[in-house]
Amino acid sequence: MTLHIGLLVFPKVQQLDLTGPYDVFASTPGVTVHLIWKDIEPLYSSTGLQLKPTQTFAACPPLDVLCIPGGQGIDTLLEDEQTLAFIREQAPTVKYLTSVCTGALVLGAAGLLKGKRATTHWASHELLESFGAIAVHERVVRDGNLMTGGGVTAGIDFALTLVSEMFGAVQAQTVQLQLEYAPAPPFHAGHPSTAPAEVLALASERLRESIAQRREIVARRVAKS
Repeated sequence: MTLHIGLLVFPKVQQLDLTGPYDVFASTPGVTVHLIWKDIEPLYSSTGLQLKPTQTFAACPPLDVLCIPGGQGIDTLLEDEQTLAFIREQAPTVKYLTSVCTGALVLGAAGLLKGKRATTHWASHELLESFGAIAVHERVVRDGNLMTGGGVTAGIDFALTLVSEMFGAVQAQTVQLQLEYAPAPPFHAGHPSTAPAEVLALASERLRESIAQRREIVARRVAKS
């Protein structure tokens, strides 16, 4: 039996939000991965990597898992009724509804996080509550059939967790070993709780303008609901 996993791909997606989980899922026997968008024309990630959707919304096969990655492009998706409608249509039928990074905010904009525990990238974490979610500071959060991953690299942890749920720990660990996923970063600066104050201040300043813009978009979205 083949399980079908759909990853939303969109202009200015954070490529590692997408490709990290993609590699994990595509390395798992019995899984077919679909890259889903409105059309199948090539598009570009937030850092300029060209990506090619494989399925359209209209032609999307029945999915077992739907995953929404994050990135700069979610600011547009938060007000994109066609995309939000597609996600709402899929939500009742998938076994797992999932996100990575700021993709959780798109689930929120679709009205799918109310009363649910969820996580996202640290810089956008405060925005989860705007959509009625219970914000949790964990790398991977499970609430029923909803599973959300934290920022960017947490997508790999999320995907391995999901593979373990679907196929068992041995299969997930086998994929982890195949990909030699054994994180040992040179610095302990990957989260605000461990980053030096100088580093946190610099990262926050770099993100300040984009987060301010996102707050405005979220406020508009919430006002419509």
